[in-house]
Amino acid sequence: MSILLPKPRTRRAMLKSVMGGGAVTLSLPFLDAFLNTNGTALADTGKPLPVRFGTWYWGMGHTPGHAIREKAQTSPGIEFLEETKALKPFEKDMTFFGGFGMPLDGRSNYTHFTGWVGNRTGTVPQKEGEIGNPTLDLLIADEVGRGTRFLTIDASSSGIARENYSARNTESRAQAEISPVALYQRIFGPEFVDPNADSFSPDPGIMLEKSVLSAFQDSSKDYIKTLGAADKDRMDEYFTSIRQLENQMALLLEKPEPNEACVRPAKPAEPAPDKLAQAREMPNVIETHAIMTKLMAMAVACNQTKIFNMVFTDNFANVRKQGETYTHHLLTHSELIDPAVGYQPISFWFNQRCSEGLATFIEAFASIKEGPGRLLDNCLIFASSETNYAKLHTIDSIPTYLIGSAGGRVKTGLHVVGGGDPVTRVGFTAMKIMGVPLRSWGTKGLMTSKPIPEVIV
Repeated sequence: MSILLPKPRTRRAMLKSVMGGGAVTLSLPFLDAFLNTNGTALADTGKPLPVRFGTWYWGMGHTPGHAIREKAQTSPGIEFLEETKALKPFEKDMTFFGGFGMPLDGRSNYTHFTGWVGNRTGTVPQKEGEIGNPTLDLLIADEVGRGTRFLTIDASSSGIARENYSARNTESRAQAEISPVALYQRIFGPEFVDPNADSFSPDPGIMLEKSVLSAFQDSSKDYIKTLGAADKDRMDEYFTSIRQLENQMALLLEKPEPNEACVRPAKPAEPAPDKLAQAREMPNVIETHAIMTKLMAMAVACNQTKIFNMVFTDNFANVRKQGETYTHHLLTHSELIDPAVGYQPISFWFNQRCSEGLATFIEAFASIKEGPGRLLDNCLIFASSETNYAKLHTIDSIPTYLIGSAGGRVKTGLHVVGGGDPVTRVGFTAMKIMGVPLRSWGTKGLMTSKPIPEVIV
């Protein structure tokens, strides 16, 4: 039960300290003192609690006809079939999008690449490996992601750091944490400021390092004026990273107010050598994902980030069944369809594990109480793959979900039928829900200015 302070206080309240002659401010977590009597909105403005945004990725899509029952038109209710039955308990927390297209505009389909790039950036690549525009998570982060230690937190349970699906462009692709221990150290290690601890001692070294970074940035302004446009863009990206680091340091200098939802988790155990050697076997992927998911959910609850990305299996699905040689990806090409069931049995088994992984991720956010509801209620999670049916490399009707009610901004429990419209309508809708001020998104056949009204409250 939340206890409201007698006098509401403004969310603009800041903790302040003097550092190097300048003021350092720290946004406070969402205290009951800032909320209305129902705990659902900010008392001073009446605005709802901010929404966090995340993505969840799995490779190899699903098996049409055995995952989600197709519909002729948009309507309430998602009929989960055998492959996705693990998601049934969360039907009222999610919306499924099927039947949306991926027009190539004469370009090639670079298998297991074009699908996710088009879906997340709104632009089909002209060549393999090209990422022409920022992914939607970063566009949202630029709008709402400030004021926390990390602009984004990225993790992967499949053991390949480079296979993360968040990027500014081809040359600027985020690396994912692949070790639960490393992820824990990054978020909850020595630099984590526990809002519920009895004492607090800021590190003076952080103050010095931040002041050095600031001085370096200021002294470089005249030099930047001499550069060409391309170099100015590179320097701007570089200094954006420095500003993010400075913001992270500033947040370490003040103890935040108590946060009921935030509980510092226990440090994960170091994996045994034999598990490291078998990191891409599905049982270990599942275990790693479960640990990372709990850490990521608590990082969001502890206001360490507003934007998060989790990869369950990579776009080439380099995961194996225990004791097997062939990966999930190779099986989608070589495994025969069993005529008795109408699908590839082992590939189907992998797809089931992916659905179970998404269910685990949803449950982690649903299990954390925040205000009068759950952390999931104040999140919007974009979950998708890079293909529809991996055996045929189809990229039309890529399975995509929006999960969470985004602070009451989203209607859930729907099956939305795209009718061949560009899949970018889903991402554009997500960005509009998150407050990104775009009039349109995407290029050529993927360009859209039409959010999906059925899901927006």
